[in-house]
Amino acid sequence: MLNTHQTLKLDDGRVVDCPSPAEARFLWGEITSATGFYRQAAAGLRPGDIVLDIGANIGLSAILFADICPGARVIAAEPVPATFRCLERNLAAYVPHAVPVRTAVGAEPGILPLTWYPQAPANSGLYADRAEDDEATRIFLRNSGLDDEAIALITAGLHQGEQIDVEVTTVSAILAAHGPGAEIGLLKVDVERAELDVLRGIAEKDWPRIRTVVAEVHDTDGGLAKFRELLGTYGLSARIRQDPSLRGTDLHEVYAVRTG
Repeated sequence: MLNTHQTLKLDDGRVVDCPSPAEARFLWGEITSATGFYRQAAAGLRPGDIVLDIGANIGLSAILFADICPGARVIAAEPVPATFRCLERNLAAYVPHAVPVRTAVGAEPGILPLTWYPQAPANSGLYADRAEDDEATRIFLRNSGLDDEAIALITAGLHQGEQIDVEVTTVSAILAAHGPGAEIGLLKVDVERAELDVLRGIAEKDWPRIRTVVAEVHDTDGGLAKFRELLGTYGLSARIRQDPSLRGTDLHEVYAVRTG
């Protein structure tokens, strides 16, 4: 059985709990990158803001947001039990006053099957697709300079999934329970192809509360354009980038801010 309680020492000496140290190290580098959108989005946070972290994983993005704006309050949603246990420990250690919520987030509440990848926990999701996830990983590794033999070794069994049933709620339900009336300084979304579902679960009355959105979006079946259009409908102007290591995949970063 996979050991789901391991640790990683970050460059600053802090130790985080994680199912996969290699994955956690990569994610921390990606999240804290000076060229990525997470830092830019967090720079606009104000004390008293709520940060709604959808697809919180083990809490690395929450740690960054708290580092940049200690006065913000993080609500972190993560559905996978093994990952959620790490999230709880990391928030308790490094993100004061954070609220961990064990749930998936979508367009409407319910119970849905989720594919959990024990060897690649961050790629788990309601719409996980082993063939597509393998191919995206191969492209990323090739862009990173690895040869085909090394790529084959790394990806063998990487996305061997297990089905688990998870509770699904909506952004608006989370806000009603944990942040009624507060301004949402940042909505972060990283949910492996369920991005549009997350936005569609935001009630009309809650959109004006959201000042900034940062998201990873899969451009499948026009998903990127639909995501950007929906943000624009509610007054958020989006910028889009793709990291060079992900060129050739459908993965993009979106950073949107309220224009009026």
